[in-house]
Amino acid sequence: MTKFLSYILDENTPTYGNRDKILLKKRSSILNGDIANNTYISTTLHIGTHIDMPYHFYENGQTIVDFDASFWIFDNVLFIDVQPRNLVIENELLSRLDDIEDIGYDILIVKTGICDLRDKDIFWSQNYGFSPKIYNYLSNRFPNIRVFGFDSISVSSFSNRALGRESHKAFLNPNKPILLLEDMDLRSVGEYTKFKEIIISPLRVAKCDGLPCAVLGKIYD
Repeated sequence: MTKFLSYILDENTPTYGNRDKILLKKRSSILNGDIANNTYISTTLHIGTHIDMPYHFYENGQTIVDFDASFWIFDNVLFIDVQPRNLVIENELLSRLDDIEDIGYDILIVKTGICDLRDKDIFWSQNYGFSPKIYNYLSNRFPNIRVFGFDSISVSSFSNRALGRESHKAFLNPNKPILLLEDMDLRSVGEYTKFKEIIISPLRVAKCDGLPCAVLGKIYD
């Protein structure tokens, strides 16, 4: 079975801090007598399910051109359904990871459950973030992990943006980045879901710090 783990973009797509909303505008419309429909978009690229590049926080950081096609295919998926205790997640995830033996995992996906509240203001105003200590832990104990994905709108909790900046800088360190896959659609997967493979397909735009993605999850039946 294959599922989308990414959202469709529209003008109701929530954004971090409820700013930089997407705008879709028809420059021509068949209903208005034009020959064809032609839609323009105006948006930040940090919207919907998207990947953060190291260039987001480092001027010398990598962009999309620095990652080949095979980078975006993951066949050793570590998926954890966590019960957050605070808006900044740390020990509740680290304790789960302590019990897991690394078998060459190349992507970590964490479900917090906030995806079920995506149509509420709480999704962006009180979103879960992740401690920068998680990066250090993953780098040491799970060195093959290339991407950290989750259902929260950002690795930075809007309630603690200063710590969120530190988390961004840790994960996006150009010397050994773990790219951030934010705002994943994890509503249809849960604790007992077993993944065969995850494929991430970012929009390929040069010199960009973030890119919307389509994400596919292949799941064991």
